[in-house]
Amino acid sequence: MFEKLFSLEGRVALVTGGSKGIGRMIAEGFLAQGAKVYITARKADQCIAAAEEMSKGGRSCTAIPGDISTLEGVKALADTIMQMEDHLDILVNNAGTIWMAPIESYPEKGWDKVMDLNVKSPFFLVQALLGHLKAGAKPGQPAKVINITSIDGITVNSVDTFAYQASKAAFAHLTKRLAADLIKHNIVVSALAPGAFASDLNTIARDHGDMVAAAIPAKRVGTTEDMAGTAIYLASRAGDYIVGEAVIIDGGLTAIGRGQA
Repeated sequence: MFEKLFSLEGRVALVTGGSKGIGRMIAEGFLAQGAKVYITARKADQCIAAAEEMSKGGRSCTAIPGDISTLEGVKALADTIMQMEDHLDILVNNAGTIWMAPIESYPEKGWDKVMDLNVKSPFFLVQALLGHLKAGAKPGQPAKVINITSIDGITVNSVDTFAYQASKAAFAHLTKRLAADLIKHNIVVSALAPGAFASDLNTIARDHGDMVAAAIPAKRVGTTEDMAGTAIYLASRAGDYIVGEAVIIDGGLTAIGRGQA
């Protein structure tokens, strides 16, 4: 019973924003557990290079470069996956963006860019791939949708990332709504809410890790193993009963309250 509890052998997964940062951490974890992984990212050269690097050792990682910040890009990605596979077992909605500016000068274009990619695009990608997710759902083995939210959608961050924080709160609630609807199709929707992980989106954790770690109860920023392990948990049999909830991965920051470490 427990030998394959965390196995993803034979599963087909799509990770958006999978060429670097949190998306790549998740993709690497899935590959290590036997999944066939597709990654997408806007910058084609980085996406292709990342897929080639992660394919070493006989693993199967395929790049599908594209911009899913528009509905045209979402449809193009879905069409490509549907041409290459007859089903999809796991969808990770990780692609996201951020915009920082004081409230006095926060631009509409920044607000719209963040909301479109962080909330609108994942919803319509689920919609576009719903048939393939249904095809991947088997008795005793549900298909999975894992949304990457953030602790910034749970507690207030004093950084001037107004749209980002609002988008992540919205995405967490959307996760619950999707979960309530899709469970009847044997599709389990859940989320990961990361804290400080080094990435191009979280440049403070990337460039000032020691300073950030000092404020975290665990006294370190998150690692690839932390992110990959939790994503594997949700994607595998081990996480089948986690429906609509976000697993917080932040070294204790949310639990004790920001500014109290």
